[in-house]
Amino acid sequence: MFCGFKKSFLLGVILLLAVPFAGHAVFAQSGLMVSTDSCSKGRLGESAFVTAGQGQISLDCWSLSRGGSKDSSSSSAQSQSAVQPLSAAPSLPKAALEAQSDTAPAKPLSKWQMLPEVSAPWMKGERLEYELSWGIITAGYASLEVRPLKDGRTEFLTLGTGNKTINKFYPVYDTVYTLVHNKGLMTDVFRKSLHEGTFHNKSLIRFDRNAKKALLSDTVFKDPVKLHRVKRSADTSVAIDGLEHSIMSAFYLVRTMPLKVGETSRFSAVSGKKRYELKVITHGRETLDTDLGRFKTVKVEPVLDGDGIFNSSGRIFIWFTDDEKRIPVLMQCEIKLGSIKAKLIKVE
Repeated sequence: MFCGFKKSFLLGVILLLAVPFAGHAVFAQSGLMVSTDSCSKGRLGESAFVTAGQGQISLDCWSLSRGGSKDSSSSSAQSQSAVQPLSAAPSLPKAALEAQSDTAPAKPLSKWQMLPEVSAPWMKGERLEYELSWGIITAGYASLEVRPLKDGRTEFLTLGTGNKTINKFYPVYDTVYTLVHNKGLMTDVFRKSLHEGTFHNKSLIRFDRNAKKALLSDTVFKDPVKLHRVKRSADTSVAIDGLEHSIMSAFYLVRTMPLKVGETSRFSAVSGKKRYELKVITHGRETLDTDLGRFKTVKVEPVLDGDGIFNSSGRIFIWFTDDEKRIPVLMQCEIKLGSIKAKLIKVE
């Protein structure tokens, strides 16, 4: 029914429309930490899901994205207490200490650590709200939010739900959480929780850029997550070069690009268990009339080479404002029965 509609039709539309555009896209997800707890084994914790019928979310299991669990902090404290103070250790002559510091090789920076910090206007905080429609039918609503942190990182939060009528017979509450570094918008953690009818899914990707791999975990549940009845679960890893993005960080990265008409940019992408090449085509400039007013825009199309998810989903287009903000005013997916659209209705 919807673009790329297999199990997702609301938030999936927003993501499938926007995802391919982003700069170096990884349709995997991301993370720098490797954990053996339930969060990294496909079962991310029941409260990480959106509460069906209420659209509420809990980030208890997402606390790993901010530096680990309470256990890790306590173990760190124990390890620190076990370390002898410097004064208790055998002292070395000052000259010897200076010689050691001069000869010690500096640890080389990773590629992503040398990327510049993104300073786009929306990095200070932003919330965009969309109306999702199929033809003349309003199917639901979605939001894209930017939340800056104080540690040089930023959170992207995407929510999607059906309207009241659709939710009565096919409830949809989808959440995507992404934690990125401000340098190059490199993703640490990507988590996706989907509640769509009887389909309940949680997926997680962490990027270990030093080891050049993305760690993926995906679990489908037989029922709402409260009962933890797993239908299937899989953990795997994908080889990366170290500069790949998650789907949302890639989307936001595109908003920082020049988008010159007639040019095509190519990036690396990971979808599921594979790595693909992603093309971003800038078609031209158009003026759009919307409920929020008239916007001068740049029309862009994402194309995923190979046998990726976009081959069977129809062509996807996004109209960004032709200014430094690059606000996605309209996202559209063409299908046999018309088109699916995500129209901007509010900016905060």
